Amino acid sequence: MLFNSFFLGGFESSSHRRGVDGRRLDMVAATEHDRLAARDYAQLRSLGIRTVRDGIRWHRVEPRPGQYRAESFLPMIRAAKATGTQVIWDLMHYGWPDDLDPFRPAFIDRFSRMVRFVAEVVASETDEVPYFCPVNEMSFLAWGGGDVGYMNPFAHGRGLEFKVQLVRTAMAATDTLRSVDPRCRIVNVDPAIHIAPPGPLPRDIDHAEGARMGQFEAWDLLTGRRWPGLGGAPHYLDIIGVNYYYNNQWFLGGAPITRPNHPRYRPLREMLAEVHARYRRPLFLSETGIDAQAHMTGKPIFEIDLASSFDARPVWLRYVADEVAAAIASGVPVGGICLYPVANHPGWDDDRHCQNGLLDYPDADGNRPVVQPLAAELARQIARFS
Repeated sequence: MLFNSFFLGGFESSSHRRGVDGRRLDMVAATEHDRLAARDYAQLRSLGIRTVRDGIRWHRVEPRPGQYRAESFLPMIRAAKATGTQVIWDLMHYGWPDDLDPFRPAFIDRFSRMVRFVAEVVASETDEVPYFCPVNEMSFLAWGGGDVGYMNPFAHGRGLEFKVQLVRTAMAATDTLRSVDPRCRIVNVDPAIHIAPPGPLPRDIDHAEGARMGQFEAWDLLTGRRWPGLGGAPHYLDIIGVNYYYNNQWFLGGAPITRPNHPRYRPLREMLAEVHARYRRPLFLSETGIDAQAHMTGKPIFEIDLASSFDARPVWLRYVADEVAAAIASGVPVGGICLYPVANHPGWDDDRHCQNGLLDYPDADGNRPVVQPLAAELARQIARFS
């Protein structure tokens, strides 16, 4: 078994500056998870989830250059230990201190020093094998921050340059983590996507396939499969995390493909099989979820009859679980499914109450209501995969 439970819960921990107004997000604080970590972990454990993804916020760990503080994450480490919860720690979930330019060499050095501090604190608090994700979603961050200016560092046309820098950063962090604890497991997370050609012409097919293959660039750079002079090597890729949402497929330059019965829709089981065949590494579905009201937008979000339910979340989980089960049956060793986010959170761009979690906002007493339709489906799937 790859983790302590097949089903995981991922706490939204983005800490980037958003493009709308430049305001820094801090989702760990916005959801009050930093204050309620022990109760959150215990609540998930009661629902059958004993492994979580959670986040270290670099800007809080290093409030001034070279000065490190543990109070933003130490209570979470202790809460995990007290509740018997296994944690995969994201060390950079899109954010960094404001004084850093992520394109400069100093960015890598500063990150490695921060990572060493965190790893040493973790090692001092627990004897369990630690799990770390050095840089979350390098491909998405490179696109959002380096190509289209959606998020920090708000660059345009520098996506590949930024991706290479993030890969260098992840490799340096991996070396640092293993120097502190050689037992540590490294998780590298990126989205799995499918891009279909907009037409039958050869150039359409070639362009779409070239864009689709971009999903593998970061992992290829890490392993040295691409640009080996960068320093990549097979040992940098340990556990692969595959993120998948309803809108991870689209026509090149065009509309999303969200219906599984569409002739251009690619089954998730095939996408997982391709990742495994390419790298032969342990893998898991590291993020998946859907907004409860996705089907109420008037758009064809998902080709399943949702009329009998107001909540799309259990329907989506059932679909994903069916695809993962099919992948496993075909020989793909999928080691888990992470509900992400596992707790509702404010929207990145508009602060709306996103209804996409298993747990809701806490009440005045710190209690989080459970989304019962999703909890019931989760219980069914836990029994199925056990």
